[in-house]
Amino acid sequence: MNVLIVFAHPERQSLNGALLDCAIGALEEQGHTVRVSDLYAMRWKAAADRADFPDLAEGERLRVASASAQAFAAHDLTDDVRAEQEKLLWADTVILQFPLWWFTMPAILKGWVDRVYACGFAYGVGEHSDRRWGDRYGEGVMAGKRAMLVVTTGGWAEHYSPRGINGPIDDLLFPINHGILFYPGFTVLPPFVAYRVDRLDDRAFATVAAALRTRMQALGTIAPIAYRRQNDGDYRIPAMELKPGLEKPGATGFALHVD
Repeated sequence: MNVLIVFAHPERQSLNGALLDCAIGALEEQGHTVRVSDLYAMRWKAAADRADFPDLAEGERLRVASASAQAFAAHDLTDDVRAEQEKLLWADTVILQFPLWWFTMPAILKGWVDRVYACGFAYGVGEHSDRRWGDRYGEGVMAGKRAMLVVTTGGWAEHYSPRGINGPIDDLLFPINHGILFYPGFTVLPPFVAYRVDRLDDRAFATVAAALRTRMQALGTIAPIAYRRQNDGDYRIPAMELKPGLEKPGATGFALHVD
C-alpha cells in the first residue's frame, strides 16, 4: 500500500515529529511505501493568490475557482501544487497529521488544501442534473482511497467529550473529515487523537505511540465512518437536504450525515 502523510508541525523534533516517526516505522514494517509532505520543511506557500495563476491576464479580476479550473485543465498549475496532486493520485491512503490549533488545523495545512484541491481535480467534477449533483461526498477523484487524521491536542479527553466545554471532538473534526476528506471521495477512517500531549512523560508517550502503531497496523481493515453518500438517494437534489425519516430518533446537525 502507498501511504502519503501530510505533516503540519513547525518543529520536527517535537512530540508530533516522534509520532510521525512511529507511524512511518509501523507502516514500513508492514511493507507499505510511505511518502511524507513535511509542509514546514518544504516552506509550503499557504496563501492562494494571483501567483498561483501566472497566466491570468494583468488587470483581470481573480476568481479563484474559475482560475483554478482553467489552470488545471491547461496543465498550468504551479509545480508545487502539481507535485502534491501527483502524490495524492499515487497514494492508496492519505494521513493528515497536525496539532489542533484554535479548534482546527494549522493555517499551513489549510493552505495546502486550498491550493492542491484545484477545481477540476478535487471539486467541480461530475454531472450536475436533477438526479446527481457532481461527483462528491463519497464519489470523486479520491474514491477508493482511504484517509484519516492523526491529531494532537493539549486538552484533556474530557474537554472534548459529548458534554465537554470544547465540544465533542468528532464535531470539531467533522468539517475536515466530511468536508475535506469525504467530499472528494475518500473513505474516511476514525481519527487518531492524542490528548494532553504537553504533559506526557516517557511512560505516557510510550502508551500513545503503541496505540498509534496498532492503528497503523489496522489501516487497511478498520471500519470507516459511515457517512452518507450524496448521490445514493438519501438527499433531495438539488436542495441537498436529508430526506425526512432517515435519521436516528433525536439526531440533528452533523449526526444526520452519518448512517
